[in-house]
Amino acid sequence: MAKPNPRVLDVIRTKYITPNMCRVTLGGAGLADFPVDQESAYIKLIFPQGEEHRPLMRTYTISVQRNDEIDVDFALHEAEGPASTWARNAQVGDQILVGGPGPKKLINNDADWFLLIGDMTALPAITVNLAQLPNDARGYAVIEITTETDRQTLKTPENVEIHWVINTTPNAENCPLLERTKTLTWLTGEPAVWAACEFHSMRALRQYFKVERPIAKTHLYISSYWKVDNTEDQHKIEKRNDAEIVE
Repeated sequence: MAKPNPRVLDVIRTKYITPNMCRVTLGGAGLADFPVDQESAYIKLIFPQGEEHRPLMRTYTISVQRNDEIDVDFALHEAEGPASTWARNAQVGDQILVGGPGPKKLINNDADWFLLIGDMTALPAITVNLAQLPNDARGYAVIEITTETDRQTLKTPENVEIHWVINTTPNAENCPLLERTKTLTWLTGEPAVWAACEFHSMRALRQYFKVERPIAKTHLYISSYWKVDNTEDQHKIEKRNDAEIVE
């Protein structure tokens, strides 16, 4: 199937959800033929770099979709790239070239209980995943945020516990997400695990769910969304090389 052509979308409004999470609402005529039911699907924000250079593309999750609008949430870091810089400075009426949507990556709902793990870059996708779980779902969500004030109120089944992990300076040496995950009481029955985070944390979690807490491949989704001290283009190469090693 051919990829849909990129579309030009308008900035409808912007707001800070928390001090380190900015939401940009996109809409306009370019959204007219956008597919429905795309919450948690990814889009590509495209930044032209002049005729002599390939445009930069950055991947983000659709947090919320309405009839004529989509919300895109941006986790803001000290070392900002082109997308987060754009989001921080976006004004109503600005335009952005957008590719996609790509496939949705949802947790396998055919399980006895659920474990979702991620940092702020994955929080939009985790939010959608939690909201679509059945009301009687059991389990946990372990979410790494930059500061205490970055907590959000999430829609979640009554028996899914949220565990917030504060990490002001993510680095390649430690994995607070794994440390907190190891403290959880392992529930009975077959779990489904969904995890997305920084590259080094992803590899630590993947090893844990491969060796210490083996999870069936059908019930495990794990991905890295970024890498410390890497651009998205560098991270994409590292991610591809890592996938080849694992296979």
